[in-house]
Amino acid sequence: MVNILHSWDDKEKARINELLARTNLLLRNTEANLAVHEIINDVAATGDKGLIKYTQRFDGVKLTPKAIKVSSTEIRNAYAQVEKEFLDTIRLASTNITKFHIKQLRNSWMVVETNGGTLAQLYRPIERVGIYIPGGSAPLVSTVLMTAMPAKVAGVNQIVLCTPPGHDGQVSPYILATAHVIGINEIYKVGGAQSIAAMAFGTQTIPKVDKIVGPGNIYVTLAKKAVYGHVAIDMIAGPTEIAIIADEEANPVFLAADLLAQAEHDPLSSSILVTTSQEIASRVVEQIEKQIQGLSRREIIEKALNNSAIIVVESIDEAISMANTFASEHLEIHVKNPWELLGRIEHAGCILMGEHTPESVADYFAGPSHVLPTSGTARFSSPLTVDDFVKKTSLVCWSKQELDTFKDDIMRMAKIEGLDAHARAVEIRFDQ
Repeated sequence: MVNILHSWDDKEKARINELLARTNLLLRNTEANLAVHEIINDVAATGDKGLIKYTQRFDGVKLTPKAIKVSSTEIRNAYAQVEKEFLDTIRLASTNITKFHIKQLRNSWMVVETNGGTLAQLYRPIERVGIYIPGGSAPLVSTVLMTAMPAKVAGVNQIVLCTPPGHDGQVSPYILATAHVIGINEIYKVGGAQSIAAMAFGTQTIPKVDKIVGPGNIYVTLAKKAVYGHVAIDMIAGPTEIAIIADEEANPVFLAADLLAQAEHDPLSSSILVTTSQEIASRVVEQIEKQIQGLSRREIIEKALNNSAIIVVESIDEAISMANTFASEHLEIHVKNPWELLGRIEHAGCILMGEHTPESVADYFAGPSHVLPTSGTARFSSPLTVDDFVKKTSLVCWSKQELDTFKDDIMRMAKIEGLDAHARAVEIRFDQ
């Protein structure tokens, strides 16, 4: 069960520092790295043949080249199979996500100087994007929305979805129906590192894309890292995490529920509560022991709680400092006046304000993408947004007058760098 640690206890400080310095140690897994590179090289060389081989090896499903792509009949059947209420919920969530991301759109701009020169920045969508949706024990329909909707708002022309098949060789009808509702019908029954290789290099069936986004296990993450440079990627994501700042007025029932909700994602998940109240800490432990009873993913939660802790501190200032050090993927603030703390939060992927904004709200429905920086990378990176699906092009157009005004400065810089041809390219325009 989760431990209570005290910031003033010298014997416990080392464990606290270890928890707060969480890094994506999975990336150092030599054995997994070697396996991923073998898969990538094989799929890049053999295409569909490699996909079929690895899908049979890792998923226990024997595909044919024709069965790699989900057929339109399979998509229609899935759409007819799921509940109307589910489809209504997906439409509502996609509306919220669209509204949020529309505000991120940028307009190209152009400035014409008085001397005739023109400068511009052009914003254009990436042409082809691949999204990865993990398989496993649950259909992550929310990840379909959270990766695809920002891309659609950005104007991406072609969205390819890869997800591993179940043991029956089929993709979850909920994933297929969700994709269909938001207009994605190019779906492939492949997962793991092999699907990342397929999207990065292309196969006989799966087209090469320009960028790959979406979360996955260690093999997917390492594969994305390995193909970066051949294609763009969103981020190198580690196991998911949450930090919660709570004062003595926080509700321990809510705090325990939110810690458990984060822990059920993955055995490597981390749930950290930082509180100024020893009483709250003790009551949260009691609530965790009570609420964990009967949860379907209890075994996963119990393992994740080994990576978690309740840290009792002497002040809210200390709690904020710890939260900034942790730079968590999700940060909940359960204090009397949460808005008073906001200006002091420097590093977090998503900040959730007040006791009625559990992480579940942002994971599924509020609007921002739940694809967020993890493992302390919120110190320097951002959530998935429309910007991830847009490329920027600079434009310069100078008149001869403007070039004449600054030619000596340009040639001086070129000659200092030893680039005579650069200087000559300017000078020659006035020798004619």
